[in-house]
Amino acid sequence: MRAFQMWFDFSCPYAYLAATQAEALAARTGAELVPCPMLLGGVFRARETPQKLFATLSPAKARHNFADLQRWANLFGVEYRMPPGHPIRTVEALRCLLAAGQPFMPLALRFFRAYWVEGVDLSTEAGLVKVLSEAGLDADAVLARARTEAVKAELFARTQEAVDKGVFGAPAFFVDDKLYWGQDRLHLVERALGGAPADLAPQDALRYPVDVYFDYSSPFAYLASTRVEAALGAHARWRPMLLGAVFKQVEMVDVPLFAMNEAKRRYTERDLARQAAAAGATLRWPSRFPMNSVLPLRVTLAAGAHETAEGRKLVHRIFRAYWVEDQDISSPDVVRALADEVGLDGAALVAASGTPEVKAALRDATQAAVDAGVFGAPTFVVHPEGRAPEVFWGVDRLELAARAAAGDARLYVASEAADG
Repeated sequence: MRAFQMWFDFSCPYAYLAATQAEALAARTGAELVPCPMLLGGVFRARETPQKLFATLSPAKARHNFADLQRWANLFGVEYRMPPGHPIRTVEALRCLLAAGQPFMPLALRFFRAYWVEGVDLSTEAGLVKVLSEAGLDADAVLARARTEAVKAELFARTQEAVDKGVFGAPAFFVDDKLYWGQDRLHLVERALGGAPADLAPQDALRYPVDVYFDYSSPFAYLASTRVEAALGAHARWRPMLLGAVFKQVEMVDVPLFAMNEAKRRYTERDLARQAAAAGATLRWPSRFPMNSVLPLRVTLAAGAHETAEGRKLVHRIFRAYWVEDQDISSPDVVRALADEVGLDGAALVAASGTPEVKAALRDATQAAVDAGVFGAPTFVVHPEGRAPEVFWGVDRLELAARAAAGDARLYVASEAADG
């Protein structure tokens, strides 16, 4: 029987969501689920990640993450409530789990529910006693064992093992020593175990328009570009923006990939390669990364990327030139030739890119992105009729955006996110 590990801490909402699905995934694939508790704060310290990660997010990203969590809870069909005191200290709860012993999942799920549904304060003895007693355990005996040096050492050792394996966040899954991070990678875990995960693509025809905000400098935006036409078709409206200017306004680092800790960066590079392979796309890291993308973005605007078929062809051609062919898309000669290839007047477009009108158009387009709640690329903004727009960030949210454009009401949480 094959096995897969799930590393978790009760303080992580994504780990909670994953935990509600992990046993069913194991049953579908005939694989053994190996629950692996760890102290996420210890992992964060080892990776020099802020302990209160939510508090470091820009307002736009915080709103998106709040909405994203609720969407996944809706899709999984589980209850979820962000406790007002989050993050709550969980080291004692994790020690209690170890003290109670195997099998871990029944008690782990009770602790998860206490934290993410019932609002129980697991940092207090009263909260721990409540969960342990309701699980049919001798709370006093478990607490006594949890406070022994042996159990404390076991949690420390497990956390160090997670760090040594390359874990940088939760939930972290391992199949044959390959790391998959996040509840949104469960379908990849299932596929790696020989299963056939349900398709996230919409089952109904798309109904609503989707703004696709992008910059050529983003590898994630490039991968999205290879799939947008199939996922969104004519409902996609290409929206060029200057990502560096967006980052500046939302107070993010200019090249987030470079700011990641080494373990997360290595994983992200592997994950990009996995996504490219799954999409049947070629991805070759360009020698000129990061790239100054002002010129191709202005030319794209001058070409009317979201208005004409030739303009959309130009978007794909520039992306491919940079992320497959390693061409210098900051060069007027290169951009001119690319525009000519798709049947446009490259010389005229390059000339137009320097006019005050096109320069202003890029500034306005970038400001429109920020006003829409964009904080990274790619971002998909769905416009359901009669409702607030829904923001989906990341190439791995394209299918969710498509489902929202098809009318899946489980993904409409913008008003709740704004209230939160």
